[in-house]
Amino acid sequence: MFELLKGIRVLDLSTVVLGPFASQLLADLGADVIKVEAPEGDIFRAAAPARHTGMGAGFLNLNRNKRSLVIDLKTTEGQATLHKLIKDADVLLHNVRPAAAQKLGIDDATVRSLNPRLVYCAAVGFGGDGPYADDPAYDDIMQAISGLASLNHTPDSPPAFAPTVLADKVAGLYATIGIAAALLHRERTGQGGSVEAPMFESLVSFLLAEHLSGHVFQPPLGSLRYDRLMTPYRRPYRTADGYLAVLPYTSRHWQRFLGLVGRHDLANADWVLDPPRRSERIGELYQVAAECMPAQTTACWLAALREQDIPCGPVNTLEDLLDDPHLRAVDFFQEIDHPSEGKLLGTRHPLRFTGAITHPDQPAPRLGEDSQSVLAEAGFSDAEIRALRARAVVGVPAANDPG
Repeated sequence: MFELLKGIRVLDLSTVVLGPFASQLLADLGADVIKVEAPEGDIFRAAAPARHTGMGAGFLNLNRNKRSLVIDLKTTEGQATLHKLIKDADVLLHNVRPAAAQKLGIDDATVRSLNPRLVYCAAVGFGGDGPYADDPAYDDIMQAISGLASLNHTPDSPPAFAPTVLADKVAGLYATIGIAAALLHRERTGQGGSVEAPMFESLVSFLLAEHLSGHVFQPPLGSLRYDRLMTPYRRPYRTADGYLAVLPYTSRHWQRFLGLVGRHDLANADWVLDPPRRSERIGELYQVAAECMPAQTTACWLAALREQDIPCGPVNTLEDLLDDPHLRAVDFFQEIDHPSEGKLLGTRHPLRFTGAITHPDQPAPRLGEDSQSVLAEAGFSDAEIRALRARAVVGVPAANDPG
């Protein structure tokens, strides 16, 4: 973790993936992220596999560099406890629907009246002024309604979800950018503000960056969808012993590639060397690539293509990534010792910063592990904390917790 956001305190009331992904990015950059959990904990703690209850792999991989505080916000006293913490916080992040936020005392009007300098981020499913605002929002639903699932639809294959929690993570990136921008604005003006980070709008914006295509122009100059991405021959190509990704992109790439595969009739064709015309017929060139690749092994093609500086790469499995020479060289995978979960493997933050102070990442916390220390820092006395614990307003690790 870095010290770039050192001194920024984030109250993270989010669960599952969207919010925790965003807050982990902030924590990796040095923010003090306090994960405020209900007594039952973030539901993603239950995601298998796990060595101990409440410490599932998905949770561990999305909540490093954070502290866990358990507060029952369904109680008036719990809300009052959180409100005391809000007065000294810089950011509050949640991903609950607007009506639920109001019931829990974490709606925008309430929390910003307590701290006008606060940056308030609601990572929601849909923008608050639209007809879907109160609908439940989950990744699969977002992949469907955003148009993403339909991009895989052909007469031979039904719509399909991407096998990754894509909508949550895309929206999490937008939320992080929004929070960072609002913090910079506060430094310049002294005023906090509110950030709405909706999943639906974020994913649609993400997709239409290229797929708005001909509809960028009014009236449209073509269809929706970026044609190069939709041709049936844009895919990993079968070789003599596996699959390979090849992407000649520039005119020079295509000249070299077509010469390499013996298609000299195309290598110097006017339409191949002219980018706009080539773009209109790109599917024909991808078909040529698909027909040529089975002639040699993947290793042979990689050597020949790299010698010609033509973009290419093997089709790795997830297992291959663990031994990828580049990822090993940049120390991307890191082992840490967790106090309750033993030795764990994780990935470091992908960004690097010249001259930034760094520290080893801290493993994801057990449920309520930091309740005592966080409340003490906020000015609660030992007696007050004991009383809150006795009334189950706040929680600490259970006596039989493995840690």
